[in-house]
Amino acid sequence: MSDFDSRRPPTDDPQPADRYDEAEADLAVRAPAGLLRNSAVMATGSMVSRITGVLRNVALTAALGLTITGDAFALGNSLPDIVYVLIIGGALNAIFVPQLVRRMADDGDGGKAYTDSLISVTSVVLVLVTVGAVLLAPLIVGLYATDEYSAEQFDLAVAFARYCLPQIFFFGLYTIISQVLNARGRFGMPMFAPIFNNLVAIATYVGFVVIFGTALADGNLSGAETAWLGIGTTLGIAAQALILIPVMRRSGYRFSFSRSWRGVGLGKAGRLAGWTIGLVGVTQAAFVVISRLATQANVNAAAAGTPAAGLFTYTNAYLVFMIPHGIVTVSIVTAQLPGLSRLVHEGKRRVAGTEIGHTMRLVAVVITPIAAAILLGAQPLAALLFNYGAASAAQAQNLAFVIQIFMLGLLPFTLYYVLQRGWYADEDTRTPFLFAVVMNGVLVVLALLLFSRAGPGAPQVEALAKAYSLAALVTFVTAWPTLRRSYGYLGSGLTAWTLARVVAAVMVAMLVTSALPSFNTFQSGSGKAAALADLISASVGVAVIYVLLTWLLRVTEVSELLGWASGAARRLVRRGG
Repeated sequence: MSDFDSRRPPTDDPQPADRYDEAEADLAVRAPAGLLRNSAVMATGSMVSRITGVLRNVALTAALGLTITGDAFALGNSLPDIVYVLIIGGALNAIFVPQLVRRMADDGDGGKAYTDSLISVTSVVLVLVTVGAVLLAPLIVGLYATDEYSAEQFDLAVAFARYCLPQIFFFGLYTIISQVLNARGRFGMPMFAPIFNNLVAIATYVGFVVIFGTALADGNLSGAETAWLGIGTTLGIAAQALILIPVMRRSGYRFSFSRSWRGVGLGKAGRLAGWTIGLVGVTQAAFVVISRLATQANVNAAAAGTPAAGLFTYTNAYLVFMIPHGIVTVSIVTAQLPGLSRLVHEGKRRVAGTEIGHTMRLVAVVITPIAAAILLGAQPLAALLFNYGAASAAQAQNLAFVIQIFMLGLLPFTLYYVLQRGWYADEDTRTPFLFAVVMNGVLVVLALLLFSRAGPGAPQVEALAKAYSLAALVTFVTAWPTLRRSYGYLGSGLTAWTLARVVAAVMVAMLVTSALPSFNTFQSGSGKAAALADLISASVGVAVIYVLLTWLLRVTEVSELLGWASGAARRLVRRGG
């Protein structure tokens, strides 16, 4: 039996085996190796990027703390990304890679005219959106901030927003150049570019502490302090985008501004993008609710005299939540999407479905133990990262609880991300929109319900994380069978069996690790050395026991990953020798 056949259970196959031709079977066997190679390049860049991103937030938290001041910056600095994604970013990410792949294959000029027109119209829209957002900053801040902010706190958030909203243009520039590079098979540099942003931001925040000291908790900063933070942060986003321009030129594409926006196929992309814009709109409508509740939580904490916890606590926990997703899932799926789009375009839907199922399993066997290790080590992790300068030990402990709750939703969240790309490869943007309605509807209802029953401050932020994790689970379990019906085959039986064994293995690994003498040496306030020891113990314990158990349970994807990693290491050693 071939490796391809071993991944294909009969219970989820409505077609006989002879419906596969030899070329399709060979493609399905060879695709995972190429997928892993491309994913490894991106994962390396993403890992360094995520690490420097964490260091960026460590420096920012030390400067501002998890207080109302930190919330004001977190709100002002999040708005550029929100506005950008809402207006144009979601469409660019989801739609234009499949379109670029098709135009590069079908057009006589290799898709240059289409790409020129796309970048030209996008740049003009980005400039208009950026200028409009800066002018409307008070209205935008008022939408996302609690009504309980004082005039000074509201003005501080508006000031941060005005300094940061020019990031919209650079977000768009980075995204469109990244898509052009991905469509041309250049995956690495877009993953490394955010490192430049993070380094500029780290220098900005460390410089703030050196020059101005740590901020007060009441939401008051001087004009110079506000400008330093806002301008430095925006310069980081600019560096992230501009570093890709010479890379794009080296890939063989040279941009020429085009005024020909008709007749090159942008209309189809625009129609497809309509549902995606709706999806982003639904997501941002939910975030309005989450943001207002989270900023309210910190106001409530200040009034009750409890440790600060609010929007900045929520966004820091979400940052940790997104690290494994960004390193593992986004890297694998970004490498997969162009090839998946080609398979669907060529009518090889069953092969494409096979690859989606295989990607789900690859993602699951890596994401699950990472989530378990972070869940076990959340307290020492938060102490190591978020207990400096203006951030107290109590604030870090509150943050750790929120991280643990997010980790419970990581597996369903990241698997739904894989499923979603299956629809995008098929140029179906309507179905992801409908599931966005489901996820964000569940999120808002649960957030309002749980928040109203929680105590002030940290318990209210924990309630928001619970709502998010539960919403991700509901969305995943309803989306999976829907995509399976669309493709006809996803290897769902094998994937479900793999998930069951992986979850069982990781639960046992957590139980055994938590009982080890080397674990649980860290107590709040006991020092960074003890925190580091506990974190290492949690990570190594879960990893070793998990790999052993999955080997005993014959989870082939773990063996596949280990075999690929050992082969890559041997090749690296040979090259070095």
